[in-house]
Amino acid sequence: MKSIQPDAGTARARNVIVLLMLALSVLSYIDRTVISIAGPTLIKEFGFSETEMGSIYSVFILSYALFMFPGGWLADRFGPRLILALTSMGSALFTALTAFAGLPMLSATLGTLPSFLWVRLGFGLCTAPLYPACGRLTANWFPVVSRARVQGVVLSGAALGGAITPVLFSRLIANLGWRVSLGLAATATAAVSIMAYWHARDTPPNPVLEGEEALPGDTAATEALRRPEWRELLANRNLLLLTVGYFTLNYFEYIFFYWIYYYFGEVRGLGRDMSAIYTTVLLLTMMVMMPLGGWLADRLIPHWGPQVSRRRVAVAGMVLSALLLYLGINITHTLTMVALLSLALGLAASSEGPFWASAIDAGGRQAGAAGGLLNSVGNFGGLLAPTLTPYLAERFGWTYGLHFGGLMVLLGAASWFLIQPVEDLSLARPSQAEGEL
Repeated sequence: MKSIQPDAGTARARNVIVLLMLALSVLSYIDRTVISIAGPTLIKEFGFSETEMGSIYSVFILSYALFMFPGGWLADRFGPRLILALTSMGSALFTALTAFAGLPMLSATLGTLPSFLWVRLGFGLCTAPLYPACGRLTANWFPVVSRARVQGVVLSGAALGGAITPVLFSRLIANLGWRVSLGLAATATAAVSIMAYWHARDTPPNPVLEGEEALPGDTAATEALRRPEWRELLANRNLLLLTVGYFTLNYFEYIFFYWIYYYFGEVRGLGRDMSAIYTTVLLLTMMVMMPLGGWLADRLIPHWGPQVSRRRVAVAGMVLSALLLYLGINITHTLTMVALLSLALGLAASSEGPFWASAIDAGGRQAGAAGGLLNSVGNFGGLLAPTLTPYLAERFGWTYGLHFGGLMVLLGAASWFLIQPVEDLSLARPSQAEGEL
């Protein structure tokens, strides 16, 4: 099939789309992880146990995971632009409402812990459609040979947001308090949400997708979007195997998101400031390596095809991450430990782009729903990690609590080998479109 090259206007529009999705991703992770930086303060202020604090983290992930599949369908049905606006504005609202949890009025009515649980439950519900909607937008705007790197860039916003949060918000919380800090995060999210809705569009204006027979906006595609075939997705062997692998990857990564700051400060005794710096180093490594893994998988497509190239990148990253985690937590030298744990998280994250690109391709015209299924099941791993990790740590020690994460990610790597070969999509070799991001 003849490859259609995008014009300059479409290329610029693609760059804007990626930057907007990246910005929403960054702010989403600031909103969801700032509470982990406030965690030690909340534990002392309200007398929460580590397990109770873990339940506050996990209840967000519960509603986040449950609503992600229908959130992806909504992006397919009503367009990703509208859903991205609604999800980011809702996230801003519930981030602001978190600042009111624990106040005497709510505590007297609901109880202190339940007030946090209900607000974070609503936050997860609003945040859920974000990445499935981004996946739908990626499917609409980008060819197959660019999707792993685009998703890698978008998802790297999670690491960037997580990297910014410890350094910025540990100081803001110390100086302004955790409630004011949450209000500032909510304001920034609302502002970028408005900007994204103003500039983004659901589909490109011209036929620019390489290797596609129909445009996302044509009549056939529109009719396909209005007839959701969830049974077909749920019967897709390859998509289900991807969700299993993504479950283990999320478990591994969420340990770092929610407990590595605590591990550095309270278990290793490094103090608040150094813990913030080292946590930032880990997340910056993740931010760099996530798009790098997507880029590498895309570059290898002309040689091995999409399935093999993505599998090799993902498996290598996941296996090496388990090995480096094992080495890192058994080393006493602080800088060496931080370096090994940084590489462990970064290599695991390098498989994110291949996972998402493969799910988008498997979903076809239901790319949003497919991404929702992937991320929904994946985040049940994230739901498990914040509570199971301290549970294991209380009984066996933090070393074994973290070792279990390494075991999980190895199982996820093995799942890639069960994916059945599929007929290659019509692919264009790398072209001038590769330079766009």
